[in-house]
Amino acid sequence: MEEEIKTALAVLHKGGVILYPTDTVWGLGCDARNKEAVAKLFKIKERAEYKSMVVLVCDEKMLNRYVKEVPEMAWDLLEAAETPLTIIYPDGRSLAENIIAADGSVGIRLVKDEFCKTLIHKFGKPIASTSANISGEKSPSSFSDIKLDILNKVDYIVNLRQNEINDTQPSTIIKLAMNGEFKIIRK
Repeated sequence: MEEEIKTALAVLHKGGVILYPTDTVWGLGCDARNKEAVAKLFKIKERAEYKSMVVLVCDEKMLNRYVKEVPEMAWDLLEAAETPLTIIYPDGRSLAENIIAADGSVGIRLVKDEFCKTLIHKFGKPIASTSANISGEKSPSSFSDIKLDILNKVDYIVNLRQNEINDTQPSTIIKLAMNGEFKIIRK
């Protein structure tokens, strides 16, 4: 795993896009602070830039750096979550402008997967992430489900867990407001 992290880090530092196993489905990822890298991610995904992507962080400290204020309810949700949970926070900051939604919000997931957590920790910055498929198509739960078109467009394919058959699903998404109001976007 150490060599794969080292190679993936080199690609991320150069503004490249990696294809990697996440705590949910196989994902495409890049530096969430690099506008050009995020634009490349949208292009590979063939996704309109008004449709947000998720930002992955490795710990609470990193989460606090990229959100103006974390609603109190978020901590309770994160503690109670038994499956991956993406929370859309009202005010993202210090990220590439094209990863923050028009209303200023940003979806962030605190990862628990060992590879992702270690990669993000060593990178020292969050990773913009999205499922490894063309926008509108089914998310790949296993490496073998990823289409050749995607494989040919990324800068690096992480060579881990490619033979696993996963039963994972995309994360639950909840949008929070500072006043405690919330909306479940995806279960």
